[in-house]
Amino acid sequence: MRVLGVDPGLTRCGVGVVDVAPNRTAKLVHVEVLRTPSDQALELRLLHIGRGLAALFDSYRPDAFAIERVFAQQNVPSVMGVAQISGVALYLAAERGLPVGLHTPSEVKAAVTGYGNADKRQVTTMVTRLLGLEAAPKPADAADAIAIALCHAWRQAPVPTAAGATMTPAQRAWQQAEASAKRR
Repeated sequence: MRVLGVDPGLTRCGVGVVDVAPNRTAKLVHVEVLRTPSDQALELRLLHIGRGLAALFDSYRPDAFAIERVFAQQNVPSVMGVAQISGVALYLAAERGLPVGLHTPSEVKAAVTGYGNADKRQVTTMVTRLLGLEAAPKPADAADAIAIALCHAWRQAPVPTAAGATMTPAQRAWQQAEASAKRR
């Protein structure tokens, strides 16, 4: 499964593309950060990032799209910018008929580090290890986008087990949580 993940932002919009095999091993396909100057007109910033995202969708042809769910915080202008870029990205994914996943920051952190309150450094370290990268993706927006894509791919794939093999407690908990979520 190829997933394009986005860590939305107006100044820095992280984009990560990963291929994830049925056994949950992952390979980095592409990572970059789309940037716009903070003093540029809003509509031009949205246009620039939208065009960049469209080109990445068309170039890498993902099977699915994942983005960080917008969450409330004190800085309203920042939330608005994230929401606006999220809307552009969701529009582009829908236009291409892609299944979409919205994931909370704590959900993404838990998926890649095992801890929902992990800091950015821990997420970057785990993304680097999980993908066997020689250097950590920089800035943190790049690593976050990859983590979002990994979280989405892993939530979609069943937990593989060899015939007669037992799952680890973490795998069992994950499988039970997924089954419970699907029943709702």
